[in-house]
Amino acid sequence: MSKLPQISGKECIKTLEKAGFYIKRQKGSHIILCRDEPFAEVVVPNHKNLDKGTLRAIIRQADLDVDEFIELLKNK
Repeated sequence: MSKLPQISGKECIKTLEKAGFYIKRQKGSHIILCRDEPFAEVVVPNHKNLDKGTLRAIIRQADLDVDEFIELLKNK
């Protein structure tokens, strides 16, 4: 398993959009993203740096594994 990168909330959102997510709504600094097929809903805090545990939980809720997420992050 790969090491998690240190990224911001905006970078995380852009990466999840590559995986088919779209921004559904926002409440304060928390942005809710949704994907229709297969259904998944993820909350991403719009912070400068996401904690490793928070990022790992976001990846898990998105039904991705760490390597898939890192690959999407690298493909700009």
